[in-house]
Amino acid sequence: MAKASNLVIGLDIGTTKVCAVVGEVTESGVDVIGVGACLSTGLRDGVVVNIDSTAKSIKKAVEEAELMAGCSIRSVYAGIAGSHIKSFNSDGVVAIGVKGGEVNQSDVDRVLEHAGAVAIPADREVLHTLPQEFCVDNQEGIRDPLGMTGVRLAVKVHIVTGSVSSAQNVVTACHRSSLDVVEIVLESLASAKATLTEEERELGVALVDIGGGTTDIAIFTNDTIKHTEVVGIGGQKLTNDIYVGLRTPMNSAEEIKTRFGCGMVDLVSADEIIAVPSVGGREPRRLSRRLLAEICQPRMEDILEKVEQGLVRSGCKHLIGAGVVLTGGTALLDGCQELAEQIFNLPTRIGYPRNIGGLRDVVNDPRYATAVGLLCYGADKERIVGGGSGGQSGGFSGGMFKWLKGFFKDIT
Repeated sequence: MAKASNLVIGLDIGTTKVCAVVGEVTESGVDVIGVGACLSTGLRDGVVVNIDSTAKSIKKAVEEAELMAGCSIRSVYAGIAGSHIKSFNSDGVVAIGVKGGEVNQSDVDRVLEHAGAVAIPADREVLHTLPQEFCVDNQEGIRDPLGMTGVRLAVKVHIVTGSVSSAQNVVTACHRSSLDVVEIVLESLASAKATLTEEERELGVALVDIGGGTTDIAIFTNDTIKHTEVVGIGGQKLTNDIYVGLRTPMNSAEEIKTRFGCGMVDLVSADEIIAVPSVGGREPRRLSRRLLAEICQPRMEDILEKVEQGLVRSGCKHLIGAGVVLTGGTALLDGCQELAEQIFNLPTRIGYPRNIGGLRDVVNDPRYATAVGLLCYGADKERIVGGGSGGQSGGFSGGMFKWLKGFFKDIT
């Protein structure tokens, strides 16, 4: 059994599923030792709408992960998404503490604090303040200013904010499941941590996580975050289209989407037939799979076109040299990758969790990308800040800056 102090837990509280992944922090990375998942019944469009139902789903997923890992889970790194997420870029500048001296940790702390001191509405809170680049005097593009000599230190940061009530509801649901939340993490950042390569982040890449209730976008260039956005539509809309279009029970619609769905009609032959359960106890019907594709394609085009609009709106699309990485359960839909390449006019691949040990085959699925990313996020932080998953989240002092520098580095 792994030592409790070496354990980190990522908890993905999604619209369609709740997933818990338990990992043991090692010197070289993190080993997955337990996985639990169950249907989610308390969220709508990525936001908690029923705390009791959400708590029950969390408890069930965590118990399954505990059983597999042979441990007791006390605290988690929890993901957050939803249309309430808003982000923007900011900057700050301070005088270096010692005249003509070297940049020290105190200077870094002060400039990050200055950049993060922005006015936001009382019903919103800052979830992340992520450094993009530093500038010492007139020298720009610095990733690590410590030890450099100058007079003035400036920084550009990416700030992610969310609704106070939405974040608190996530914490409350976890508390009702007897769990403490070490930190709430934007799900697109977690998914990016799990699926992107350093080369992609350096060259420029867009991570598109198509979840059940929302689609999350994160754009990276020069190995730094440039833009994040949440599109308020996801794979659940496609399930609902199948439910209505084929007049089949909702649970059957989800299974049909997973097994037979296709995002491009041209990829389906006219003679493929599938069995579709009927409602009211009627006999199952035999329908053309092409009919199903005719239902799927318009909705997938709608989702991906909204993503395309987000990429253009960000002003960063021309920087995406490595293309787009699709992840999340809906990314597994046949034809999704091909349709995305047509709409984005960029090379596109499906993102699977990477650079983890242990039960890697169990979580080798885009549906686990967020949970694995939360696990890796926590493992990196605990390895540098220390204290195990029961520790407290820190600010931008001490080892936190070291953690931020390595936040998007690969775990090997």
